[in-house]
Order: sequence, then C-alpha cells, then structure tokens
Amino acid sequence: MFDLVELTVPIIAAPMAGGPSTPDLVVSVGEAGGLGFLAGGYKTPEALAEQIREVRARTEQPFGVNLFVPQQPAYDPAAVHEYRDRLGAAAQRYGIELPPIRERDDDWFAAKIDLLIEQQVPVVSLTFGLPPADIAGRLRAAGAMIIATVTTVAEARAALDLEVGALCVQGPEGGGHRGTFRVEDEPETTPLPALLDEITAWCPLPVVAAGGIGDGARIAELLAHGAVAVQLGTAFLRSPESGAKTAYKDALRDPRFTRTVITRAFSGRPARGLANDFIAAHDEAAPAAYPQVHHLTSPVRAAAAARNAPEDMALWAGTGYRATSADPAATILRRLWSEAVAHGAFGAGGGGKPARPNH
Repeated sequence: MFDLVELTVPIIAAPMAGGPSTPDLVVSVGEAGGLGFLAGGYKTPEALAEQIREVRARTEQPFGVNLFVPQQPAYDPAAVHEYRDRLGAAAQRYGIELPPIRERDDDWFAAKIDLLIEQQVPVVSLTFGLPPADIAGRLRAAGAMIIATVTTVAEARAALDLEVGALCVQGPEGGGHRGTFRVEDEPETTPLPALLDEITAWCPLPVVAAGGIGDGARIAELLAHGAVAVQLGTAFLRSPESGAKTAYKDALRDPRFTRTVITRAFSGRPARGLANDFIAAHDEAAPAAYPQVHHLTSPVRAAAAARNAPEDMALWAGTGYRATSADPAATILRRLWSEAVAHGAFGAGGGGKPARPNH
C-alpha cells in the first residue's frame, strides 16, 4: 500500500473537478517527485477510466483519484425555484435554457468505486463526507490508501473511526469547495496551522495540509506544524498541463479581480473563488442546496467559458492566487520545494536531511 512518506517531494497537486486536473498534470507532478490526482467528480465512469488508463500508460509513478461522496441533504424547494427564476436573466444573456431542478448528486458513485477497485488505484481521496464502512473496507482490501478530506476536529474524528489511511486537513484559505460534510454548514475560519495543531495533537494518522498555499515559506511552516505533505491546487492552475479554460487562467492575473470570497452562488456549497459580477449579483440569494444549485448554474458557466466571459464563470482560487505562474507543473513543484527547503523544510520521511526534488 502506498505511503505518503515515499514521496520524494511532499507536494500533492490537488484534484480540481471540472477540467483543471488532467492526465498531463498528474503525470508531470508524479514524474517530478510529487503526487498527482485525477478529479473524479462530475465525470462518468467511462471518462474517468479513460484518464486512469492514460496516466498508467505514461508513468509508473503512483497517483490518486478523488471522488465526491454523494449528498442527499434536505433543502428548501421553494428557495431553489426562486433561485432558478433569478438566474433567468443570465441564461437569456447567453441564449440558453436552464435545466429542470435535478435532485440527485452523483448516480455513478458506486460504479466509480468499482472502477477504482478494479484498476487498483493506489490512492483514493474523498471529499464532502465519508463513504459507508463497507466501501472503505473494499478500497482497503484492494490496496488503496484512503485519504479523507476534513475541515474540523469532529470530521477528523469521524474519519479516524472509519479507519482511513490519512487526512487531508483543509483550511479556510483554500480555493474551490470546502470539504465540509454538511451542505448547510458554514465553513469554520480556524487558520490552517492552528487547525493542524488541534488535529495532530491526538490523531495518529498522517496529515496532509491544504488551503491557500502559494510559496515555500508556507510549505515549511505547515510541515513544521505536523503535516507530512501539502496539497496545492491554485498554484498549478496556470500551468500548461492544467485543463483550466483560457479565460480562467487569464483571470488569475487580471487586475480586475482583486480578491477571493466564499460563495454558494455557483453550487449551493461554500466555495472560494475570485469575486466577479455573478457572485455580486447572486451570492446573497443562493440557497444552501447542493447539487441543485450546481446543476442550475452549470450551463451558464459553460456558456460563459465558451465566450471567454470570466464575470459569469466560477473562478475557483485560493488566497495565494497572485503567486501563480504559467510555468510547467514540474518547474512549479521544484521551485516551491526548493523554497521550502531554503526555509528549513524536511521531506515527509524526516531523517534529518531535506528531501530534494528530482531533476
């Protein structure tokens, strides 16, 4: 079974659903000594299988796949219908029709679990909650290391009870969706170093630190707080291996976008992205209803991306987005780790010697 301490460089390229996490990114990060992740969220099992096969054909390095744990929370149907009506102007602007309200989340979750077991994917991370114990047991029996994404001490304790292999502790500065187990919960604001201290004080599992990490000094700080590795997503968004849309990449360096905010406007779940016109218009009205809101806004976001209109796109980004570069992913990883080593960081395996990136 894979062990995080085996990484030459304790840096993980975060799974980013919706396109940014490509086989190119996974292979490049893995070959440079880190760990790459495919994002299984929103994909059909067939599309995910194709990406797994491509990664396997191009590298012998370990890699991971992330899945969203399906959600069926209660929500206010009237609020969702009102939100759909509110989105009518945006749909009209792009000449599209909004879909009917969709009740279910991921109908393919069970099939994707079967796929990961069949393919013996070495690392499986889970977001938005924990799977049933029998699914966790099947993944372990297939040799997969399970990483549970957690945002609170209570979630970490629940993950430990499930006997996962590691925790990904996500702080408030991170881009994209918070991994909160409950859709209706507002994300906690405990800074990531403090949250790490609270969890590593009692948790025997390896811990990965995630959220708003943009430079080597921060990496060194988080490793000093007990993390065995760090997970970065935004840092890789502008790389040529990223599948992010051109308008998305350009927005990360566009002076029009001056800050990130937490919003439910695009998906009904709290997520951090660049503040834009869509958020300004709809944030206060967005109900806590995932996946209903996600499916309603999906065609608007797709149409906006096709027209290179970032003001109506979900521009997920962490607080360190201004530090991103368009360098190759391997160059970004090596630079970050060199900076971290310069600030006193050691590899996940410890042993008194700083780990060095592959060259």
